Amino acid sequence: MRRKMAAGNWKMNGLLADLVQLDRIAATCPAPDADLLICLPASLIHPASQQVRHSAMMIGAQDCHWNAAGAHTGDISAVQLADAGAAAVILGHSERRADHQEDGATVRAKAQAAQASGLIAVICVGETLAERDAGATLDVIGAQLDASVPDSATADSVVIAYEPVWAIGTGRIATTDQIAEVHAFLRARLIDRFSPQTGGAIRLLYGGSVKPDNAAQIFAVPEVDGALVGGASLTADDFCPIVAALEASRTS
Repeated sequence: MRRKMAAGNWKMNGLLADLVQLDRIAATCPAPDADLLICLPASLIHPASQQVRHSAMMIGAQDCHWNAAGAHTGDISAVQLADAGAAAVILGHSERRADHQEDGATVRAKAQAAQASGLIAVICVGETLAERDAGATLDVIGAQLDASVPDSATADSVVIAYEPVWAIGTGRIATTDQIAEVHAFLRARLIDRFSPQTGGAIRLLYGGSVKPDNAAQIFAVPEVDGALVGGASLTADDFCPIVAALEASRTS
């Protein structure tokens, strides 16, 4: 059975004072059988990793460069993230693909760098509303998956997050049928590319306005192994009910 994961993405939010939320999450989230991952701005990774070092919570980053070092002003490498205490890194998020013109080859190179540094690569895929309306959802997602996931992917080093772009931060979520279709497609694609063992073991997360009031129905969808949560991960009050729903789905 694949281990569930509840991952939070704080995006460009949070100051040192906000790290008190990590203590509250660690103290109140009922997730003994799920991985808890909070991906923070780079400025918070080291203090956060020290703060949660006696808990099961993992701290992650939101991007990395594909090179380990060099003349790349303003960038941060996977090696540096691991040195700061990160255990994972989000790659290929739609905001990176759109705002920084990142393509699949770039995401793949970053994922390989993450693997080399011992980080879990949480690789995001997802379609825009225009692409969905055009009936191109599976074509777009399949192309992103093929280009972004390295051949060296394993269940221990790679997690895939399906985040429909039109549902991120909008309050809209995909229907359970839409989520089920995409997750089944992703699972089949991974099994076909790798093997039933590897492709069947890579975790698939759903992201896109996941909140306490819709988490249970999302986690009931086949092949959904957890969530990549945006705004609702900023506080324990919002995030912990999502984790509780994930834990309940594991035992139901």
